Amino acid sequence: MTTLTSLLAAHLDGSATLPQTIAACYARHRAHGDAAIFITLRPEAEVLAEAEALQAEGPRGRALWGIPVAVKDNIDVAGLPTTAACPAFAYEPECDATVVARLRAAGAIVIGKTNLDQFATGLNGSRSPYGVPRNALRADLVPGGSSSGSASAVAAGIVPVALGTDTAGSGRVPAGLQNLVGLKPSLGLVSTAGVVPACRTLDCVSVFALTVEDAWAVLSVAAGPDAGDPWSRALPLGRPGAVPPKLRVAIPRPEDLDVAGDAAAAASFAAAVERAQALGAEIVPLDMAPFYETARLLYEGPWVAERYLTIRDLLAKDPEAILPVIRQVVAGRPLPDAAETFAARYRVAELALVAKAAMKGIDALMVPTAPRPVTLAEMASDPVGANSLLGRYTNFVNLLDLCALAIPASLAADGTSAGVTLIAPAGHDAVLAGIGQALHAAAGLPLGATGLPHPAVTPAPVRAAPDAIEIAVVGAHLSGMPLNRELTDRSGTFLRATTTTADYRLFALPGGPPARPGLIRVGAGGAAIALEVWSLPPEGFGRFVSGIPSPLGIGTLALADGTNVKGFLCETIATEGARDVTEFGGWRAFVAAQAKVG
Repeated sequence: MTTLTSLLAAHLDGSATLPQTIAACYARHRAHGDAAIFITLRPEAEVLAEAEALQAEGPRGRALWGIPVAVKDNIDVAGLPTTAACPAFAYEPECDATVVARLRAAGAIVIGKTNLDQFATGLNGSRSPYGVPRNALRADLVPGGSSSGSASAVAAGIVPVALGTDTAGSGRVPAGLQNLVGLKPSLGLVSTAGVVPACRTLDCVSVFALTVEDAWAVLSVAAGPDAGDPWSRALPLGRPGAVPPKLRVAIPRPEDLDVAGDAAAAASFAAAVERAQALGAEIVPLDMAPFYETARLLYEGPWVAERYLTIRDLLAKDPEAILPVIRQVVAGRPLPDAAETFAARYRVAELALVAKAAMKGIDALMVPTAPRPVTLAEMASDPVGANSLLGRYTNFVNLLDLCALAIPASLAADGTSAGVTLIAPAGHDAVLAGIGQALHAAAGLPLGATGLPHPAVTPAPVRAAPDAIEIAVVGAHLSGMPLNRELTDRSGTFLRATTTTADYRLFALPGGPPARPGLIRVGAGGAAIALEVWSLPPEGFGRFVSGIPSPLGIGTLALADGTNVKGFLCETIATEGARDVTEFGGWRAFVAAQAKVG
């Protein structure tokens, strides 16, 4: 299986037909020989007929035209049973889940429903009466869960992308254990209507893919408010850009880094940190105590009661239909009372404030996706403890309203895969995708278990998404400078670094400290001035512009890359008596020169 991006290109240029792609999916599934990946696999003839009909219709602008997709079996697909890996719970949905409907409208073809830890309760992938999907890299290791089948289907190259869900790490841990990208969007960005709840207030639909670009292609189709989902919310999506010139990446302090004594896992994370530094990142040690305390509350606090709500009726009617370990986790102790529930919610709110303060000025927090791989034998001997180990770096993310992106970090000769996860506040999904794409490419790893090389990344000017506005900044709003948070706090995304055309002059305006830049366009005697182009959602752009003080304003700048964008300009009269700093070529160079003088 090639990537989604290359498959779509082949469909569009005619070098591959949709029925050929579908036939290849089924052939790879047969060759792989793992009957536990799918709980329900659609008949090949039926799916080929759907592909032939789509081929006849043509692409019609559909972003996923003919792309085969696997769907975790706690997400409704019309015409297929939803089991949540519990035969006694199974039902026939009348319609697709919103996310499935959006993918199908974009031309995707669902080939089947994938296996999972029963009721999406588990991070290991071995808690299913339908068998254990094989870790595509190494059969004696757990595949990761609860989205085990979806991850294994992508890692084995059966499909290029698959849907999972993620409440406590189910969209990230399987990615880390099978050399995949696992995109866990901000809560509410993708509708959960038509998804069997685990913890309804924390659930989200996730994407498994071979590359970040492919995962983003799926998210771009799936994202958006859903009037029928009370947990849906309007969040900016944006578009991934390049890595900011001044990137700040937080990592756990040495005393907080937990790899469960695995030297190879420690070396893998250290190598990932070095790659981030090679991309220009400043590494910032972070106190993980508030994050780890939050993580403990997920299973030690009242959120287990949300899982109980899903299985309550079945538990009363037919408790033996539920796996013993699931009964133990969900109903093995008394449920918290209302006072305990509110106390836990208050504590999470307090911890969220601490976490937000800790991440101030940070572009991303990078952690191991899981401390280390876990074998099936270890899981069998300690099903709760070994599972808890896998959630060390994942359980706190949704409780703190953060988004996350898991990417591969290393692949050992023995088939052991390790990954890292990038974490940021809600609405910063595009920021993580830009950083993650660069880090994944820099790792130089093959894709999943396919042996295919990571596709070459061709740098190209990145433009803002249709739902966002580009703005050029030349001074203290540049990445790594004092006012950059006025962009990042408004869900700003770095797009590209470039210069103006060669007809601008830059001044250090009087006042301060610090001095302020003033950019003006001139008829002659100008120069190209370095700047950064950022993307802001319309609301964020409006709030940002409203705070700009005189004599600065927003005008249209002509850029060397041939584009015209909104950006800072200065009233010409304000430059009288100001220092002309055009010779430095940009504000960052001027500030650096002043620091040396000082």
